[in-house]
Amino acid sequence: MADFFQKIRDRLAGSRLEILLTLMMIFAAVLLARLFYLQIIRGAYYQNNYKLRVEKTQLKDASRGNIYDRNGNLLAYNKLAYAVTIEDTASYKNAAEKNRTLNEKLAEIIEKLKANGDHIKNNFSIFIDGSGEYQFSVEGSALQRFRADIYGRSNVNDLTYNKKLGYDESQATANQIMDYLIQKRFSIDLNRYDKETAYEIAILRFEMSLNSYQKYIATEIATNVSDKTAAYIKENAKSLPGVDIKETTVRNYADAEAFSSVIGYTGTISTEEFNRKSAEDKTVAITDQVGKAGLEQSMDEQLTGKKGTKTVYVDNVGTPLQVGASKDPVAGNDVYLSIDKDLQVKTYKLLEQEVAGVILTKMSNTKKTSTDPNAGNYADKILPVYDIYIQLVNNHMIDVDKLNAEGASDLERAVAAKFDDHLRQSLDRLKSQLQSDSGLAYRSLGDEGQDYATYIVKKLKADAVFNADKIDNKDQMQLRWANQDLSVNDYLKYALKKNWIDISKIPGLSKYLDTDQAYQGLIEYILGNLQADQDFAALSRRYTILNDEVSPNALCAILYDQGVLPRDDSTRNALASGSLSAYGFIQSKLRSLEIRPGQLGLNLSTASAVVTDPRTGEILACVSYPGYDSNQLANATDSSYYKKLTQSSSRPLFNYATQQKTAPGSTFKPVTTVAGISEGVITASTTIRDEGVFTKVSNHPKCWSYPAFTHGTLNAQEAIRHSCNYFFYEVGYRLACKSGGAYNDGAGINLIQKYAQMFALDQKTGVEIPEAESSIATQYPVMAAIGQSDNNMTTVALARYATAVTNNGTVYQMTLLDHVSDSNGNVIQKYSPTVKSQITEVSSDTWNFIHVGMREVVTDMSTMRNFSVPIAGKTGTAQSSTSTASHGLFIGFAPYDNPTVCLAVRIPYAYESFYAADVSRDIIGCYLGDAASNALVGTGAIQAGSSGHGD
Repeated sequence: MADFFQKIRDRLAGSRLEILLTLMMIFAAVLLARLFYLQIIRGAYYQNNYKLRVEKTQLKDASRGNIYDRNGNLLAYNKLAYAVTIEDTASYKNAAEKNRTLNEKLAEIIEKLKANGDHIKNNFSIFIDGSGEYQFSVEGSALQRFRADIYGRSNVNDLTYNKKLGYDESQATANQIMDYLIQKRFSIDLNRYDKETAYEIAILRFEMSLNSYQKYIATEIATNVSDKTAAYIKENAKSLPGVDIKETTVRNYADAEAFSSVIGYTGTISTEEFNRKSAEDKTVAITDQVGKAGLEQSMDEQLTGKKGTKTVYVDNVGTPLQVGASKDPVAGNDVYLSIDKDLQVKTYKLLEQEVAGVILTKMSNTKKTSTDPNAGNYADKILPVYDIYIQLVNNHMIDVDKLNAEGASDLERAVAAKFDDHLRQSLDRLKSQLQSDSGLAYRSLGDEGQDYATYIVKKLKADAVFNADKIDNKDQMQLRWANQDLSVNDYLKYALKKNWIDISKIPGLSKYLDTDQAYQGLIEYILGNLQADQDFAALSRRYTILNDEVSPNALCAILYDQGVLPRDDSTRNALASGSLSAYGFIQSKLRSLEIRPGQLGLNLSTASAVVTDPRTGEILACVSYPGYDSNQLANATDSSYYKKLTQSSSRPLFNYATQQKTAPGSTFKPVTTVAGISEGVITASTTIRDEGVFTKVSNHPKCWSYPAFTHGTLNAQEAIRHSCNYFFYEVGYRLACKSGGAYNDGAGINLIQKYAQMFALDQKTGVEIPEAESSIATQYPVMAAIGQSDNNMTTVALARYATAVTNNGTVYQMTLLDHVSDSNGNVIQKYSPTVKSQITEVSSDTWNFIHVGMREVVTDMSTMRNFSVPIAGKTGTAQSSTSTASHGLFIGFAPYDNPTVCLAVRIPYAYESFYAADVSRDIIGCYLGDAASNALVGTGAIQAGSSGHGD
């Protein structure tokens, strides 16, 4: 029986093997047949179509929404343009082949772009200056973020000492970064490419590397290129694999300078922005354009549309063969502002014309500021024309780096040599002085020596070598230094001895050195730093010019050599020969605004204005002067232009309308009037006699008119009219005495704060762009009552306050926006000012006599008395320091009987308030249709003289 079953099992096993073998033979035959079909019958077809259907999804950019003014005038829009893009889709044997191939490809494109008058897209934070040197275009935290990106660090705190490179990444210089990119990272052959080409290859390679982890995302290497470039790329597609032309848009701005502080600009997304946005939206790419400043930034989500998608099948070199499914992008929403374009532009131009006029009025053909010793008034200070000559160089109108560059004129080279000689001599004199056993006392050094000594001490403190917190201000040697009786070398030696200077903060030095060794190390540190210190070089250039080692005529002529002014050989040669005076030349160019205040960057070079409708609280204009050309920063930032903006002492990137804070001066007096009447310390009929000097407080403040005259006996309305400081000192004093009869500083300040807070003068206004928070005085009620003490307020906050004064107490939460609509014109969100509060504590009679006083302020001014539109307003002169001119302010409204427009204007360092009032008249006139005011716009500097009206 057992044998029987064994035979059955053997037969079944054999059968299964036969079946399995048969199946395997069938499968092999099918496979061979399929291989025969694919490789023999269809082999040529598939060879020619290698990787036929590699699928990739391309994103289709959405059109950014437009920005319009209140009347539908276009302010920011998109212009159709061609962009050159590149994708690295090729395969390489090794890194060397990849570098060589990509560098050659990019060099070819760069050469063709230049031949066609186009340029690469350059958002890089290093540029080549006029002398051919690498320079950073950013500083501070932005520079550290840039360094982190270069070395692949996710956080700036991860920057460390790099052993392979031999330096600290957090301190890497522009030269070290470019050397790292060009020679070590991308192997760009400097024997084959010139410096500029190697630089441009490096920054394009860097941009590509940022995008390398996003498969099939092209990198834009040039934008807004010409038709010639577009045709070249298309015609040479096969020899330039991965390079393509795409239709795109570039952001354009109308009246860019006038609107720059409000609208801002767009730019390539930063690393931080990308990380934040991509966490929520996977369609965000490292090449995206986003808002970088102003409303472009704050309204970015509304303006940015939704990207579309397109499925594409490509061959092995990335050439599209077939298009699959697609989804159209959705355009961004359009933003409409409350601002009136025409008024904004005219206000900007009028502010510039007024500032130029004040400069011309106050300018004198001298080297130093002087005052009338008999008057001692800030308004009597003059503006030395040498300050302007110095600013031609130190505010970068003249590019110092170009003075010795290839192609520089003989005059430029001669001036460069003078600057270099003076700097070298200054350093030699400093070395001798610092090494002397007994140097000259500070007071004996002269202006230049004193400035250098002061600079050294400030620099050591800024570098944390000199610890200012350790200084004993009661120490006899410190007192001698403060009294200018000590030499700088004796002061530094003493500071070392007292451990106010920490020598261990200096690289390579030890705190265990003896005093002589430590001082020698300190000298070497000081002199070594000064040799490369651009601020010290600027200080040295200042004295080169003041000493007439470089003539003003030469500097003015160089404006033509460097193309700052249009070519005019006759004028240029007259300057160079001395037959045309530099002073007359500067007067002429300022008058015509061929040289503009913002370019000079003097203290007196800025202004701001905010115009509102007092009936609704709507902002009609919000102007900061000087502005900048948003078109040069949008899309692909011009690094050298951005650097120039950041270096300018007029700070064009700073919004003076919403961010600058100064004391409001006498524009604050209506607040004090409201406080005094509401608290019962005065009435409308109360009179106070102006005695010139207010002796009830220790500092004995004076009325602005004293000692020339006093205002006599005035009531509150007359005090507003004449801006009598003495009257308001007394009101502030009475507020401080109200609680218990005796003067109480804190009680007085509390009451002033209470009423200033009613006007929201301690809060932001609500505008959708960066805004500083104003602050109300915290001490000295007598001084606070006239808008001094530590009152600090923005122009936009003063505009809201002026609006509330005009409309009898309605305080608005403000906005720059009117509405947002989709691309089809459907309104999706409305904006309007909202009532923040209503000041009900003030009677209509009080408002009325404040308005009457403000009307009389204006009728006392000859230039406004017979103006076509009846205006009411309040001037204000805010003192900044005894060594600089005061700020001029004005708040006002019109027409007086039925106000439809209100404004606040500030001109910093304008000497007196009249100039702010003067330009306010014409801003109001332009809005209300005054023919003379409108005809004045764009005609050149406005020299209005002086009203003789004080405040």
